[in-house]
Amino acid sequence: MTETNRIEFKLELTDNLDIEKEVIAFLNYREGGIIYIGVDKEGNAVGVNDIDSDMRKIKDRIRTNILPSPMGLFDVTTEIIDEVKVIKVFVASGSEKPYYKTKYGMSTKGCFIRVGTAAEPMQGAMIEDLFAHRVRNSIGRIKSPRQDLSFRQLRIYYEEKKRPLGNDFFKTLELLDDSGNLNYVAYLVADENGMPLKFAKYAGPDRMDLISNNDFGYCSIITATNKLIDKLDVENYVNTSLTPKTRIDTPLWDERAVKEAVINAIVHNDYTREVSPKFELFSDRLEITSAGTLPENLSKEEFFSGVSVPRNKELMRIFHDVNLVESLGSGMRRIMESYDRSCFTFMEHFTRITIPLYAHSPKTTPQVTPQVTTQATTQATTQATTQATPLPFHVVTPQVESLLIVLKKGELTRQEIMKKLNLSNLKYFKNDFLQPALRDGLIEFVYPDKPNHPKQKYRRVKK
Repeated sequence: MTETNRIEFKLELTDNLDIEKEVIAFLNYREGGIIYIGVDKEGNAVGVNDIDSDMRKIKDRIRTNILPSPMGLFDVTTEIIDEVKVIKVFVASGSEKPYYKTKYGMSTKGCFIRVGTAAEPMQGAMIEDLFAHRVRNSIGRIKSPRQDLSFRQLRIYYEEKKRPLGNDFFKTLELLDDSGNLNYVAYLVADENGMPLKFAKYAGPDRMDLISNNDFGYCSIITATNKLIDKLDVENYVNTSLTPKTRIDTPLWDERAVKEAVINAIVHNDYTREVSPKFELFSDRLEITSAGTLPENLSKEEFFSGVSVPRNKELMRIFHDVNLVESLGSGMRRIMESYDRSCFTFMEHFTRITIPLYAHSPKTTPQVTPQVTTQATTQATTQATTQATPLPFHVVTPQVESLLIVLKKGELTRQEIMKKLNLSNLKYFKNDFLQPALRDGLIEFVYPDKPNHPKQKYRRVKK
């Protein structure tokens, strides 16, 4: 590994190391970049003595010494290089250029740009030009249509991650506009808003025969995102084919790649158009459509190579805090591991990714399970071979859907399921939840030979 226009090596973090200058140079650079701490100029990994302490210092220095706020545009993690753990500082290209040192302001002493493999002072003419083109129409600067917002759900998510929000979280999470009013970011993450995530399911390859239509929203966009991911998980049935020696299980889509595509569509959606992302499941494909096209000056080649230019850095920061985003800049790489560029369509005002069902990229390997060859297996193989068409959709009722979501994390007894669903009517539970799911083969008994077993539990079946 060598230094490039997007990679910088630093041997160690010291008081004399101007880490702010390097970060600012990448923030102002159209492609962003990565800074490795614990790697010498020749690319040899030497490690870091006190890695946790250094990571905290780096985060604090970036957070307090750079303006405009770089929160949501950088990520400090660790990486193993040549069996040695080093610090990796990922920096995305910012949309509020020029970025500068707080101490020196918007001047040649405070602004830097990446030139080749070095961070160079920015010339005055470039500073003026970037400031003149600075993106001001962002959701962080748009006043929320409501100011009487509550944030109970947001607080719960942060508490679950052991990062409780203090009284000044409006400022910390950048939920205020320039006038001190709650902004559109606050509106999206609040307990109530009018921007739902829309999911539609169709029986065929077009929009003629609608099976179901769901709005996941009118609540915190974090809650809506989790509900949508759960819904897609329920829909991701496994298509099974048998051979004399193996059983090949192929889900409708690669779960991890689609989750990244969903998160990208939500985080990078252009909410200034007051249009939410749309998710549509057809008999042959899953379509994810978000408002907005490629950021200005970002080429398709740079986009597919993983160059990150967050459209909504405040939203990105919050999704990262609650672990919906694992690490900045990794989403596109995970999508491209399973699907190729032909899945993406860039329109004038929208971006769409089309995920084919049953037909993963050759990069994805189906799960192969050895089978014992028996007469029954041979018959099943013959049947699977003759039935070349995909399995039909199950029409999943809201009751069955909620049951499947409850069973997502493991096996449960009837009493445990009813408690989680807040149900008390046993007849209603059996008729509308349990029996339809068992009949359609979506769940199964843990003790199939003894349905009335005193310790009977239920679990989901991948289908």
